[in-house]
Amino acid sequence: MDNFSLSPLDKASGSGFQSKNEYLFGKIDMQLKLIPGNSAGTVTAYYLSSQGSTHDEIDFEFLGNLSGDHYILHTNVFSQGKGNREKQFYLWFDPTADFHTYSILWNPQRIIEFKNAESLGVAYPKNQPMRIYSSLWKADDWATRGGLVKIDWNEAPFTASYRNFNANVCVTSSSSCTSSISNSWLNEELDSTSQERLKWVQKNYMIYNYCSDSKRFSQ
Repeated sequence: MDNFSLSPLDKASGSGFQSKNEYLFGKIDMQLKLIPGNSAGTVTAYYLSSQGSTHDEIDFEFLGNLSGDHYILHTNVFSQGKGNREKQFYLWFDPTADFHTYSILWNPQRIIEFKNAESLGVAYPKNQPMRIYSSLWKADDWATRGGLVKIDWNEAPFTASYRNFNANVCVTSSSSCTSSISNSWLNEELDSTSQERLKWVQKNYMIYNYCSDSKRFSQ
C-alpha cells in the first residue's frame, strides 16, 4: 500500500476506509503518523470488525490530546457483541513526528494480549470474519480528559497518515491462510523478551485496565 492520508476532519466531515475482504485470523501491520499539534477531541481508529448486533471487534484507538501531552492508546476487544475490555496506555514516544508500526496479531489461541479463555466461559472472537477499518472522527464528548477538552476547530483540518500496510491473513478460515507467506503467526505468542517489554509498558505507561476496575466489575 502506498502512502496516503485520512483528511480532512473538519466541522463538515470525517474520513475513513475499509478493506474489500473479510479475514478470519491474521497478523496485520500498518504504519501510522498521527495528527500533530493540538489534536484534543479527535480519535484516529484502526480496527477489525464484523457486522451486526453480535459483532466481533479488535480496536486500536488513538485519543488526541493538547500539544505537549501524551497521546493515549485505547484498546478493546468485542466478542459476540460484548466489549468492556478496555485498556489505556500513554504512548512513550512521539507518534506524530514519524511513522510507527502498529500490529494486530489474532490467532485461534490469543489476541496479543488477550488470551482465548473459552474454557472459563469467556467468549472469544473466532467465528466471524472481520474487515479492516480506519477512521478519523470527532469524539470530544469523551476522548480527551473525559470530554472536558473540546476540539479547537482553528487547528482544522486534522490529518493522519498511513503507509506500508501488510496482512498475513486467513480469508474465511484457518485452512485458507495466505499460502505464499509463513503462517507461524497462527501459533505465535509473546516470547520472553516481548513479555518483559510488555511488563515494562504496563508498569510505566498503563493508565487504565478493565481487569482492575472494581467499580465497574465487582467480580
